[in-house]
Amino acid sequence: MKKTEPGPGQESVWDYPRPPKMEDSAKTVRIVFNSKEIVHSDRSKRVLETSHPPVYYIPQEDIQMKYLQKISGTTYCEWKGQAHYFDVVVGKQKAEKAAWCYPDLTEPFESMAGYVAFYGHKMQGCYVGDEKVDAQKGGFYGGWITSNIVGPFKGKPGSAGW
Repeated sequence: MKKTEPGPGQESVWDYPRPPKMEDSAKTVRIVFNSKEIVHSDRSKRVLETSHPPVYYIPQEDIQMKYLQKISGTTYCEWKGQAHYFDVVVGKQKAEKAAWCYPDLTEPFESMAGYVAFYGHKMQGCYVGDEKVDAQKGGFYGGWITSNIVGPFKGKPGSAGW
């Protein structure tokens, strides 16, 4: 698989580090579900990891948490620790296991405590600035693809990636 060379103002996911790093994002992040804006933040953080589009984490203070219902079950990330999940419920519409957080983060991700990430493919729309994102393929991955991010991206075999 050949790396796409980034153009002016673009980033290649193949230039992102492994292990991943976290950085503050200066862009406004919005999420809409069932025609309701449930997230509006200018204080998100993004996690950058080789072969993955950025995953945006939003502080709970910028999320309408009344629409998130914590569910049982966890997964483990070798870099960030134990992930806990939420269903997103707005009115009669429900997106199962649509968001996650890490309550007890490992170093160097500790400043992300209290932040939540969302699967783009389970929401009506996720936006970075004014651009609606494409979700990273594969179901398990939570990366958001914008026009300034180039791949190929890790994802489900036969999808955009390998």
